[in-house]
Amino acid sequence: MKKIYFSICALMLCAATMVHGQNSNTSVTYAVGFPMGDLGEFIESVSYRGVTIDFRSMAKENLGIGVSLGWNVFYEEKDYDTYTAGNASLSGKQFRYSNHVPMLVSGDYYFKPLEKINPFIGLGTGVVYTRRNTDMNLYTIEQEAWNFALQPEIGIQIQNDFSSGFTIMAKYYNGFAAGDLEENQSYLTLNVGMVFR
Repeated sequence: MKKIYFSICALMLCAATMVHGQNSNTSVTYAVGFPMGDLGEFIESVSYRGVTIDFRSMAKENLGIGVSLGWNVFYEEKDYDTYTAGNASLSGKQFRYSNHVPMLVSGDYYFKPLEKINPFIGLGTGVVYTRRNTDMNLYTIEQEAWNFALQPEIGIQIQNDFSSGFTIMAKYYNGFAAGDLEENQSYLTLNVGMVFR
């Protein structure tokens, strides 16, 4: 799993440099995730394993249209206990994982595009691939889904110079019930990173 994670991170960084241009706005950010709803009931722990790349082609001076890609991994180790699922009960420690890979078409509105401090809001829609694993003793339960998703965001960009800067943003991902997961999969991320124009 670590090899896949690092491979996707490397591909996302390569994509950021390839799409970089004068009429674009590209950010690469580290994402801290906070599980909510059904995901929060499955895993309560905050995730410190996340990365996001946002590319926007500037349709107008204050309007960017593009794509958002990311990966967030949630993990929690549960105490030794007896866990029941259906008619079966097992005793032991549980290790819970939930991987989320959002692939969205997104748009952002920039309030002050020519100023050093530039707040923005945005909305994305697309899919989130979700894979949930519950490991216990020698057994694992795996659930997968391609969730239709909506993702509103709010943030601020602080320009160092004309071509680069710093960004802070909050994104809320709501993946609707699909596949093996009968409840919405939602989480909030706080992102910090670099923006390139």
